[in-house]
Amino acid sequence: MSSKNLEETVKEKVSPLLEETMEKSWGITIPQIESDISDKLSKPHFHFYVPANLNFKEAKKMFKGKFIENELKLHQGNISHLAKTLGVDRRSVHRAIKDLEIDVDELRQQDFSPEEYEQEFVGKTIRSTLDKYKEVIQPQKMEEMYGQLTKLSRNIAKVLPHQDFTLKQAEREFERQFLERALEESSGDVSKTARRIEIRVETLYRKMKKLGIK
Repeated sequence: MSSKNLEETVKEKVSPLLEETMEKSWGITIPQIESDISDKLSKPHFHFYVPANLNFKEAKKMFKGKFIENELKLHQGNISHLAKTLGVDRRSVHRAIKDLEIDVDELRQQDFSPEEYEQEFVGKTIRSTLDKYKEVIQPQKMEEMYGQLTKLSRNIAKVLPHQDFTLKQAEREFERQFLERALEESSGDVSKTARRIEIRVETLYRKMKKLGIK
């Protein structure tokens, strides 16, 4: 699914579900909360977390391992299917599995469905956003919303299919998100960011230009 199609899906199908649930739980809809959740769900996203305190090289290696491991789960350990999705040959996948020490046999034994995977991500995204509004929403009203979370996440997951990335696209998107977060935490100071994530300032500037980071 492209970014444009993802945004359209969120606007046309996800936003009404959020508004309906808020109306049911609170008697009103709060556009800011709906917008915050929709914005997060409409951006390219991954279903795992890479700590921000790692340097760039460590973070990218961790990302690649988690990404391939999760994609293997979604493809039920089928390396041929995965290689086609990632836009690489099977040898590259086997090499990555060996280098990253991923246990493919264990993944194949897991009872796993893409729908449950997507639902878990959606649920975490909504809950983390709602948590930011605890100070302005009455506790009882917030609990009513939390009570609808499982049903809401399941319904959203049905209309928000898994995003397929090639390996190149995934690594590019990871770099963009990681560097944007690192720059934000350093108040936009490029030199300070470069020192913290242990890359050359010139390299960071080059990546920022390539990735469209201002």
